[in-house]
Amino acid sequence: MPEGFLSSEEYDEHAHKLYNDGDYDGALEMLKEGLSLYPNAVELYVGLGYARLAREEFAWARHAFARAVVLDPTHEDAQVGLGEVLLRFGDKEQALRLFRDVASRGYGDDIELMLTIGRALYRSAMYADCRDIFGQAAAGRPDSADAAASLGYALHRLGDEVGAGRQIRRALRLDPDLHEARIYLGHLLYDRGDWEAALREFERVPPQEHWDALGVWRLMELKRTLWQMESGDGRLAPWEQRLRELEELDDPIDRLLAEVETRMGATDGDVRYDPSQLELFERAFSGGDQGSYAVRLADGVLLRGTWQDIVRQMRDHAGFSHESMVEYMRRLAERWHEQSGAEIPFTDPESFLRAAVAAGLVRLERGDQAGT
Repeated sequence: MPEGFLSSEEYDEHAHKLYNDGDYDGALEMLKEGLSLYPNAVELYVGLGYARLAREEFAWARHAFARAVVLDPTHEDAQVGLGEVLLRFGDKEQALRLFRDVASRGYGDDIELMLTIGRALYRSAMYADCRDIFGQAAAGRPDSADAAASLGYALHRLGDEVGAGRQIRRALRLDPDLHEARIYLGHLLYDRGDWEAALREFERVPPQEHWDALGVWRLMELKRTLWQMESGDGRLAPWEQRLRELEELDDPIDRLLAEVETRMGATDGDVRYDPSQLELFERAFSGGDQGSYAVRLADGVLLRGTWQDIVRQMRDHAGFSHESMVEYMRRLAERWHEQSGAEIPFTDPESFLRAAVAAGLVRLERGDQAGT
């Protein structure tokens, strides 16, 4: 081989660094180049699968992980990656078989692998399964704050608030700077009505480490309520600024449309669309209602997009991404009727949201107000 070529291990290392830096495009190109030289390198296919997964190119990720498993049927990272992407396609049984096979071969002590499995199950709303995985990880590594916190999140989803709080506090004792866990604990305390304790937890996370707009909004509301602060108080300024920053971040719809525009203008004859995203592409190019709206929920979260986009975001924000849009709208309409007596139609997103606005259940904001 001519001098100057990197080894497959070096390609993998360089791609891994790019991936960790968030440069998924660079990692993808590095892995493609490596595979052109080493077409049977399992690690490069595994890396390619994760790079595709990070770019939400699920069909291509599945192909990469499947190829890695063909080359090495017992490669644990390849099996876990394939299981994760199979969950995206709804193939839960096959994914669980892959995960169980990995655990049965003694990888239960590999904390990172177990957390990867648990998080994939959590994202798919398989909370009982991920609780078992996180529980095994936390028992095997009692010094892991991530494992304890993850177990707490799963327990909360299963309705065990006491167990959830216990595990999240344990995580924070192990790592006081685990900001995600502290914000989660703040939400648990807020929902329980323990306002002062919730405010203490939210405040212990610096503004720039808050990536949860709801947490920032709740913190400001608590300060106004408990400390009698008025709008414009200088002590609220850092939090108001952070909330604006979070609400102005590009949302997934913006990124998707930008990607569509780029691809439509590309000249590369090998441009292909991810089959798992066809519904979104069709919606982007359809002649339907493409108006953009801003709706603020009762808990202060601001959502933007078409009516359909906003309902989808509401569903995902509430943790019900496993439900269809109609199921979610029907269930929420029934709950609103029980709480307020409002009759909310759930046949389509626009009628659903307009009726909710009219009933005062959510607020429609003008474009010039959406950033405030």
